[in-house]
Amino acid sequence: MIDLLYSIDLGIFYFFNHTLSTGILDKFFGYITNVNHWYLVYVILLFICFKYGGKRGKIAAISTIFLILVSDQFGASIIKPLLGRIRPCNVLTDALTPLGCTGSYSFPSNHALNNFAAAVFFYRLFPKLKIILLVVASLMAISRVYLGLHYPSDILGGAIIGAGIGYLFASAALKIEEYLDKKKKVIESE
Repeated sequence: MIDLLYSIDLGIFYFFNHTLSTGILDKFFGYITNVNHWYLVYVILLFICFKYGGKRGKIAAISTIFLILVSDQFGASIIKPLLGRIRPCNVLTDALTPLGCTGSYSFPSNHALNNFAAAVFFYRLFPKLKIILLVVASLMAISRVYLGLHYPSDILGGAIIGAGIGYLFASAALKIEEYLDKKKKVIESE
């Protein structure tokens, strides 16, 4: 059974990493996978959320900082060292790696984990953003397989774990909002 799952994983990996490989996708996925290209966008979006999103936006903006810290560290510092799965670019001699290969562990993909944590978190708080959030998270995740840095199962695992963390943080954020609403009503009734 393990062999069958691994062969499926490899088949999907080679579809994205070899079959779809073109210069334009190398540039596109190479650009979007680089977190350094997104910091300014993240800061602007969190500012907009905080400034114009009302109470829920303020809670979301502040919670996002803790969400990403927890999701990123859970994947990178706990799960990856515990499982120690080697990246495909370090195992498969024919893996295409337009950005090169790192020596860190593969499972789970922290790109998938963090992006799906944020997508599910914001989707629960702002349901109208569901499509764009899931598309962006999916493109980020696919970029990692395309670039030869992760197996598809690394992405799936990261997405599931991230979605769970995002769901929990969104539940907490909604509870905080509910608590603040009740507190405000008590203060107003006095």
